[in-house]
Amino acid sequence: MTYELIMCIVNTGFTDVVMDAARDKGARGGTVVHARGTANKEAEEFFHISIQPDKEVVMILVTSDIKDAVLHAVYQAAGLKTAGQGIAFALPVTNVVGLSSPTPPPPAEQQKENEEHPKQTETK
Repeated sequence: MTYELIMCIVNTGFTDVVMDAARDKGARGGTVVHARGTANKEAEEFFHISIQPDKEVVMILVTSDIKDAVLHAVYQAAGLKTAGQGIAFALPVTNVVGLSSPTPPPPAEQQKENEEHPKQTETK
């Protein structure tokens, strides 16, 4: 399985918005780091935004198959045209250790799934 790291830099206070959007598309969690932006007045004028110096960086490790969906959902929820004024990008990840596989459904859900889709057995 291949992974990618999605990084989203947003104004302070918008990490929940980012993570809610990411989880809706299959992300399992993320890490938030406090940061300080260093953009100058020319950048503010070019992008037609005011730059808040306090930022938060949300790092989300996802499988490559859901990267595009997560990236676009995060940008829709907290991108430059929102109050979060975020940017998001993805980086390839070459090695991963310490991750567990997705958790199986609880026994009650597994039982319901088995009832809805019973296994076929051979009869002789």
